[in-house]
Amino acid sequence: MSAEQEGTPQQCENTENMAHPPWPPTPASNTNSSTTLTEQSSLTPNEEYFDTYFADERIQIPESENKIFSFRKLWAFTGPGFLMSIAYLDPGNIESDLQSGAAANYRLLWVLMWATVLGLVMQRLSARLGTVTGLHLAEVCYRQYPKVPRILLWIMVEIAIIGSDMQEVIGTSIALYLLSNKAIPLWGGVLITIADTFTFLALDRYGLRKLEAFFGFLILIMAVTFGYEYGVTKPDQLEVVKGLFIPGCSGCDSRALLQAVGIVGAVIMPHNLYLHSALVKSREVDRKKKEEVYEANKYFFIEACIALFCSFIINIFVVSVFAKGLYGITNQEVYNSCVAVNNTHGDIFPENDELVDADLYKAGVFLGCTFGIACMYIWAVGILAAGQSSTMTGTYVGQFAMEGFLNLRWKRWQRVLLTRTIAITPTFFIAFYQDINDLTGMNDLLNAIMSLQLPFALIPTITFTSSEHIMGEFKNGIFTKVIASLLSVVVIAINIWFVVDFLNIYMTNQWWMYVILVAMSLFYFSLVFYLTLFLFMAFGISFCFTIPFLSKHLDQHTYQFDIVEDTDNRMRQQDFGMEMSH
Repeated sequence: MSAEQEGTPQQCENTENMAHPPWPPTPASNTNSSTTLTEQSSLTPNEEYFDTYFADERIQIPESENKIFSFRKLWAFTGPGFLMSIAYLDPGNIESDLQSGAAANYRLLWVLMWATVLGLVMQRLSARLGTVTGLHLAEVCYRQYPKVPRILLWIMVEIAIIGSDMQEVIGTSIALYLLSNKAIPLWGGVLITIADTFTFLALDRYGLRKLEAFFGFLILIMAVTFGYEYGVTKPDQLEVVKGLFIPGCSGCDSRALLQAVGIVGAVIMPHNLYLHSALVKSREVDRKKKEEVYEANKYFFIEACIALFCSFIINIFVVSVFAKGLYGITNQEVYNSCVAVNNTHGDIFPENDELVDADLYKAGVFLGCTFGIACMYIWAVGILAAGQSSTMTGTYVGQFAMEGFLNLRWKRWQRVLLTRTIAITPTFFIAFYQDINDLTGMNDLLNAIMSLQLPFALIPTITFTSSEHIMGEFKNGIFTKVIASLLSVVVIAINIWFVVDFLNIYMTNQWWMYVILVAMSLFYFSLVFYLTLFLFMAFGISFCFTIPFLSKHLDQHTYQFDIVEDTDNRMRQQDFGMEMSH
């Protein structure tokens, strides 16, 4: 593709009339071990589709005599998992961590641990999809969903990306505000995030491995800065261990319970599943050889475990620091500490006996007033690293979503300009016309919005990785299907509860607000239900064919569906070919 073609948003020719591969799964034919994956999984990359940025630069995997494990191979596969793990360390997650420590002491660390494990389960499925098919999640959605649901799904993913981008803008502007000791106003920090994003895009020119190394450096900065705060505050190590391995939250109030829900919502980011499935394509894997695919799945999983373990340790640092420092502490106590050391930021704490309502800014000020001014600046450096690293991964996932769902490709600077403009506009006006409390308070709203988008990543991921037609012999087993489905139901229910609680707090008794809420709820749950039907089909559940309206809809789209139905011989081993009109 020429540079001129790449620079203009341009649809691929004839994609609207392309015949799509049949789905859900058909029975795999009896094949010997030498059968290629292309024969077993009919969902393979097509030259008529745009490829992602890794087409021109893929990391070669070295040969090794040790077939069980090789550190050289692990090193070659290292990169995608660490880029993925940055979403577990973005400013929204950091704020959720410090709030859980301030609200519930060490008692919610076990929630953080199991939320990270759940995230690992879903990231594993996402990486397997990209490794086995050579397509990322958005590209598979393009091939498998009809046009209207696919466009709606893309909109939902874009909402999650923009919400995350806004949190990163907020985190970066607060970090600059602290580092400059108020010399850079909040609105100035918001504007600076435009320039720094394009600066980091220049790193792309130096190659993928150097870019991955830079991300690793940013993670190292977070580990050092937040680890330093952990060392200075000296949390109770026994309480940390108890918080990790003893479930429950005895004596917790509603504030702490809401924070537990917030941890789950903050850790599992919907757009991160789309990101991880694309990042694994950066490694050269011969998908015609099952052994190489098995090996790639193994090393990507090991790397994801290491990366998420590192992010988990950093999150523990943050929770523990503020469990030790802010749990049960009032605004008046922190204000007095700030006055004693002449900290110019101390006026952010009102002179009252209410417990501190912690956020990114107040956390940094508290550290500076209590443990020395160096702690405030070191905290700000860590938040700056979190914001900048998340900004770059957000740029990647935004491009992948556009390429995949719309089969449309823009240059990165065009994509960055679009999403960053959308993210900056409301953030700038709040920073300019309101105060810092309103800016940091936006994180609660953004967490609620992103929580609602979670089904639009979890359901497609489980659906496609459970399809034999898509994954061949690498499809999910019964145990994985059950565990992933149950965990997804629990997480989605928790997030919806979090959103309902948020609405109860902030909604006023205006009739038109309830009308809008009902309309949006009907749309939301209808789309979730529609995607769930595809999941049932991938699982081999055929009851949806017996529902009059749905059976007519499925017949119109003539999905291929192969099933054994004991009560209806008409559907026994029939093939319903599928050609989705886009």
